[in-house]
Amino acid sequence: VQLVESGGGLVQPGGSLRLSCAASGFMFSRYSMKWVRQAPGKGLEWVSTINGGGDQAYYAYSVKDRFTISRDNAENTLYLQMNGLKPEDTAVYYCVRPFDDTRGQGTQVTVSS
Repeated sequence: VQLVESGGGLVQPGGSLRLSCAASGFMFSRYSMKWVRQAPGKGLEWVSTINGGGDQAYYAYSVKDRFTISRDNAENTLYLQMNGLKPEDTAVYYCVRPFDDTRGQGTQVTVSS
């Protein structure tokens, strides 16, 4: 099982980023997936979860209406579209397979002017 995140970077407040997570080594479409994040000096924070079929999604209150989780099962890829970014969104973002908490190496998102 391997999860590889990409798409992070430095963005100004109000900007957008799209994170990707390439999955391999398992039947991607059979598993729900989630994004979590870890801000400097803080613990892991759940961001969003999507079911295997991609038709049910759930969001933390802090990101609801700004972030959108999606997946392409044909490409074994998970996405997180982040709009209206705020400085408090600064964190390392990880994609996670909740089944066994397998996660990738993370991608840094920094929101700063």
